[in-house]
Amino acid sequence: MRKHRSHSVAFKRQVAEEYLAGETLHALASRHDVSRNLIRIWVARYDAGSLDEDAQAADLLQEYEARIAALERLVGKQALEIEFLKGARKHAPRPKSAATSVIAGPAASPSVEDAS
Repeated sequence: MRKHRSHSVAFKRQVAEEYLAGETLHALASRHDVSRNLIRIWVARYDAGSLDEDAQAADLLQEYEARIAALERLVGKQALEIEFLKGARKHAPRPKSAATSVIAGPAASPSVEDAS
């Protein structure tokens, strides 16, 4: 099984133009090592105008705009989460003012023996 390859728009346009100039599908497929069906698809796209540089640029621009919109939604969601957590921190119970230490523990309370 062949590995999936991606071809440039210029290459696809070149192969489609060679086919339209009279080259056979079999010759093009064996020379460029692509399937005949793929060449048919490229020719159809070439005829439809989707292999133009302007069409490719418009598709790329639309893809980038969709990605930007998705990232803006993510940023908005994260901003809301940050604001929620800031509010939760303000209303959280405060620790007691007694100093504690990991080593010594909390301060000892006075005992009855110390009172005498």
